[in-house]
Amino acid sequence: MTDTITHVWPGLRYHDAPAALAFLVEAFGFVETARYPGAEPHSIGHAELRWPAGGGVMLGSVRADSVISDLPAGTGSVYVVTDDIDALFDRAVAAGARVVRGLQEEEYGSQGFTVRDPEGVYWSFGTYQGE
Repeated sequence: MTDTITHVWPGLRYHDAPAALAFLVEAFGFVETARYPGAEPHSIGHAELRWPAGGGVMLGSVRADSVISDLPAGTGSVYVVTDDIDALFDRAVAAGARVVRGLQEEEYGSQGFTVRDPEGVYWSFGTYQGE
C-alpha cells in the first residue's frame, strides 16, 4: 500500500475544543492544519490535526446539530504510532496528560503507553505499526 491520502479520520467532540486542540499540539506534537469557528463564541466547528508521520484526527466543539450529538464529549480511544516513544512519553507527561499505563514493553515486541487528555479521551502511543 502506497497511498498517502488519509482515509480514516477519528472524530472527537470536546466541551472546550480550543483548549483540547492546543493540548493535543503541545502534549503530543500534532500539527494543526485546519480550524473553522463554530456558531458559539470560542467554539470550533471543525478542526483537523495531522500526525507528522501520517494520519490525522478531526475534532470540534459539542453542538446540537452534529450527526454525533449523542456521543458524549471526551469519549474515545485513539492509537498512534511513533518512533520516538520515550521522548513522546516525557512530552505528554510534562504537558499534563494523565497517565493510565506508563511506558512499557509489550509481549509482542512493541513499546507503548496510554494517557488521557484533559477531557478524558484515551490516547495510546506505541511503536507497533500493525501487520
